[in-house]
Amino acid sequence: MINFETYWWFILTPLPWFIFHYLPANKKTHQALRAPFVGRLEAIQKQVPLTEKTLSLKWFILLLIWLLLLTTLNRPIIQGEPIKINSIARDMMLAVDISGSMDELDMQLEGETVRRIDSVKKVLNDFIDRRNGDRIGLILFADQAYVQAPLTFDLSTVKQLLNEAQLGFAGQKTAIGDALGLAIKR
Repeated sequence: MINFETYWWFILTPLPWFIFHYLPANKKTHQALRAPFVGRLEAIQKQVPLTEKTLSLKWFILLLIWLLLLTTLNRPIIQGEPIKINSIARDMMLAVDISGSMDELDMQLEGETVRRIDSVKKVLNDFIDRRNGDRIGLILFADQAYVQAPLTFDLSTVKQLLNEAQLGFAGQKTAIGDALGLAIKR
């Protein structure tokens, strides 16, 4: 259902009509700069005469623009079913190392030797899947730490950003202290 934050702007709906009918037209003529293309514009205008249909269309479009502007100023709000938020939710920032050391093939995952980053992604994806109702954020770090995803209930986006993280995005060294400091600030 669409509601409006305010209805006061709709009072201005007849304003263009009042301006058109009650304000005098500007009758002052000023000399303008000579533009070489004006003759061509006048020729085009004479080729396409304004009919009653085109004038009606012009006024309809102007009226539609005016009404849409007023509707926008009244701030429409779409209201749906309330979203229930779990009040016992936890806020967690996940700090993931994407330095060069995470490229080592020394982790076991389902009987296979995989890179450290692949093991971390698998474990964190499973962890995120079980965190229904919690807010999770993502910090990636190497030479520097940066927030990839702020705390959010949108866990699928956090998982997508985690899976898209590539080694070397933030350098080759490991600045875990910066990542922990950034996580504490959040």
